[in-house]
Amino acid sequence: MSINMRIPQGVSNKELYTKRLTQFEEEVGVYPVSCEKLAAGRSDCEWLDQVIAGGARIVQLRDKESNDRELLAKARYFRKQTSEAGVLFFLNDRLDIALLTDADGMHVGQKDLPAEEIRKLAPDILIGHSCNTEEQTEILGKAVEQNRSAVSYYNIGPLFETGTKEGLHHFLGVDGIGTFSRHCSLPFTVMGGIKLQHLDAILAAGAKRVAVVTAISQAKDMAAETAIWQQRVRGETNAN
Repeated sequence: MSINMRIPQGVSNKELYTKRLTQFEEEVGVYPVSCEKLAAGRSDCEWLDQVIAGGARIVQLRDKESNDRELLAKARYFRKQTSEAGVLFFLNDRLDIALLTDADGMHVGQKDLPAEEIRKLAPDILIGHSCNTEEQTEILGKAVEQNRSAVSYYNIGPLFETGTKEGLHHFLGVDGIGTFSRHCSLPFTVMGGIKLQHLDAILAAGAKRVAVVTAISQAKDMAAETAIWQQRVRGETNAN
């Protein structure tokens, strides 16, 4: 399916949307997601500078602790740094902050704002959507086929046990990648407890974009770790 065929209804600036989607599809390998409390004492802004230095082509600011003013200031720093580096900037959940900072995209879960409602206010951003069950992926896939979906990409997960979210008891494993992705033609990411030793199996199962939190945020050298992940996922090196 071509990129043009995946442009959802309601997009007003197709050139901008296509540019963002093309970069997502062609450049993103590792997809670093921030979590300040799991970054070994480093701030989100320190994390950002390091993952950009390591070659990440996308970052997601995920902050559920800061107040609104703090989050807005942080998001503006993220937007400035990512714009200068030509890196895609995504926010988790917060449409208001995304609009105020001209983010490239948002990622939402099953209980967050519906993608179709987000599209009404933010017509040209990329919208990622979490799929945690096969049924959710089937529903999304049917909506995409009928041109009723505002989603740009979806996430398959959690693959493995993870400490970044509470209350999770069901993990999909590598087999979930093929099981889920056969239902929906959109680009997808995978996430959830992924470590370097999982990469070969994950990539062999068809994943091309791997979202991680602690694998990078808890590394001693976050820039070097980001480079390893980006190169491994993109098939540019055999680094271990």
